[in-house]
Amino acid sequence: MENKSSMPSNPQEFIDYVNKETQKVLEMFSATGGDDILSSFTQSWTDLATRSWEDPSVWVRAITDYQTSQMNLWKNLLSGNATTNPVAEPPRGDRRFQADEWSQNPVFDYIKQSYLLTSNLLNDMASKANLSDNQQKQLEFYTQQYIDAMSPTNFAMTNPEVLQQAMETKGESLVNGLKNLLGDLDKGRISMTDESAFNLGENLAMTEGSVVFENEMFQLIHYKPTCEQVAERPTLIVPPCINKFYILDLQPHNSFVKYCVDQGQNTFLVSWLNPTAEQSHISWDDYVGDGVLKAVEVVNSIAGTEKLNAVAWCIGGTLLSSSLAVLAARKQTPVASATFLTTLTDFQDPGDLCVFIDEQQVKRLENKVNSNGILNGRELATSFNMLRSNDLIWSYVVNNYLKGQTPPPFDILYWNGDSTNLPASMYTYYINKMYLENKLAEKDGLTICGEKIDLGKVKIPVYFLSAIEDHIAPWKGTFTGTELFKGNIEFVLGASGHVAGVINPASKNRRSYWTKGELGNGADHWLETAEKQEGSWWPHWSEWVKRRGGKKVEAPAACGSAEYAEIEPAPGRYVKAREA
Repeated sequence: MENKSSMPSNPQEFIDYVNKETQKVLEMFSATGGDDILSSFTQSWTDLATRSWEDPSVWVRAITDYQTSQMNLWKNLLSGNATTNPVAEPPRGDRRFQADEWSQNPVFDYIKQSYLLTSNLLNDMASKANLSDNQQKQLEFYTQQYIDAMSPTNFAMTNPEVLQQAMETKGESLVNGLKNLLGDLDKGRISMTDESAFNLGENLAMTEGSVVFENEMFQLIHYKPTCEQVAERPTLIVPPCINKFYILDLQPHNSFVKYCVDQGQNTFLVSWLNPTAEQSHISWDDYVGDGVLKAVEVVNSIAGTEKLNAVAWCIGGTLLSSSLAVLAARKQTPVASATFLTTLTDFQDPGDLCVFIDEQQVKRLENKVNSNGILNGRELATSFNMLRSNDLIWSYVVNNYLKGQTPPPFDILYWNGDSTNLPASMYTYYINKMYLENKLAEKDGLTICGEKIDLGKVKIPVYFLSAIEDHIAPWKGTFTGTELFKGNIEFVLGASGHVAGVINPASKNRRSYWTKGELGNGADHWLETAEKQEGSWWPHWSEWVKRRGGKKVEAPAACGSAEYAEIEPAPGRYVKAREA
């Protein structure tokens, strides 16, 4: 962070300073995948231009329509009708142009409409490229990324709100913005929340418990019961290893972990290691054998039970399904039921992530990951944020750097910025075998921990929770899992997206969910026959898992056991390790 004496003192110094810091932003953008984004956009449009020579009439019509619209815009501007008779309007839900100046000031209204016309032209041409399905999605995606990046709202001189605030604060907002920029350059990522407002173990991940086991893969947390009696069968939660577990244990009012404990479940949770380059060798088999299967063994030992109920989210669910298939192949049954939260087991439809997944892009990233030893968490977070770039990237660029504002505290966004790495060996296996080759859904398509994998041999009760607006694990893709497992299946569809659809506390009684649809005839038929329920899905699941929890027994007096004593209080060391 630079002090006041190093800040610009005259207009020319200010311009030079902005140019220098802009170059730093570009370097940060490059380090987090920006070069790949620009390269993909350029290549996609080069291919489109080449193909368009086969039928140039498409280009001619599009450009003619664009020129006509621009002429009409100029006519309206010169006649004073630009603001009352617009030729282009922002799409519904676009919050970038809400300030009055964008519609009441003729200059800014012209800038807005001209940008929207150009955006429409690019999107229209991209949509008519007639490429293969995946190439078409990639072209449209990278075109939209370019359009979003070039929005006039993202530049100080063409954003009336930024200019007005700079005038009102006599330039202090711009100086504060540069300070925010310098701070984020040090971190290598954009701040989405006031990170100083949170501290793990104090106001996040604060459910009381103890770390009772650890190895190279994970720490196992046993949470202190809050009820005099608990279900005989314990509950083991397997979170994603892509992000940290405390999305499931945010604050008391929205903690899924605390909800489980308060419902009388003897609750355990896996806190994954945040690997470094020295641990690049850790494989998918390690995550299954030394991770999930080891956790199952330790939990049953501590609880003195033969079986437990398992809950897993996203890639944690993919790991759990792999583990269940290994157990089925070995004819072992230490898991009584499985709950999968927004989990893909069939990767034929990977949702919006498909724009990052083809052999060329995967190979390029694979080479980089093998060279570095890890997939850096910042790069992974950037990819996910790009799926909603206006909300998760550019709005923060404008507010933090151009307006000089500090984002307010928000627990989910703090978690979103606390990314984790993935070991090279595990990541390359996951992206190739699951996403590119879709081998997990094939009978005997994979060998994991020495066993041929067949999800059809998993015959325990399974609860699927998917989210109707999920862009990471699309619900129709997760629904396919109901056709792979052969036990009693319960499928529930929640409102909202990948995170908000899961973290929907029962105490708030918000949103809705669907249940009781007919299985066996595809996702669309299931939704047509399902019943809509108001509120959170948590109580519905709690009743489901309670029926599989066995009898009530006296709650343990302490966490762990004689063999597995407390190592340290929850949330433990592993979750506090930041990505390199």
